[in-house]
Amino acid sequence: MSKQYDHDYFQRWYRDAPRKDAAIGGAARLARKVELAVATAEYHLERPIRSVLDIGCGEGAWRAPLLKLRPKLQYLGFDSSQYAIARFGVRRNLHFARFGDFEHLRPCAPVDLLVCSDVLHYLDTRELDRGLPALAELCGGVAFLETFAREDGIDGDTEGFKRRPASFYRQRFQAQGFAALGSQLWLAPQLRDGVAALELG
Repeated sequence: MSKQYDHDYFQRWYRDAPRKDAAIGGAARLARKVELAVATAEYHLERPIRSVLDIGCGEGAWRAPLLKLRPKLQYLGFDSSQYAIARFGVRRNLHFARFGDFEHLRPCAPVDLLVCSDVLHYLDTRELDRGLPALAELCGGVAFLETFAREDGIDGDTEGFKRRPASFYRQRFQAQGFAALGSQLWLAPQLRDGVAALELG
């Protein structure tokens, strides 16, 4: 039976925990990620962010903390969970798509902040390679590509986790023109020439 990203899945991994903030998707932890990503994007763009594309958005958990920081930004999410899209799609601007669909899908102009969090390490290599070029094309500022590798101590959902070395992802991101900024953040290809050498990882 294939893995189901249904209500029970999100309840287990993103809401149920002895302490709410200890959950993988706990509010405090998520808020710190969002603040880091927004601050980094705005540092490099030298202005407030206006647009966010969230690929593999799940229930759209990033939307609320993003709008808390920047109430006027445009948020657009895509996910392969039929449950998440049916329940939250209209309210949170979420749409159905698998990662591999981005081989051809270009739903918007390049965004200030592109989010692809906790997605890539569950994908087969073929699907990952099909969709990855879109991330570089759709990112006009900074990408938060939260991805875990074989070298990491994995805490959470290990079903379907691909135990690849960090070099596997690093090489692919760099081949698309992304520059490493550290802390899961990557600079869009078109901004690389404007940064100091020691700002890059």
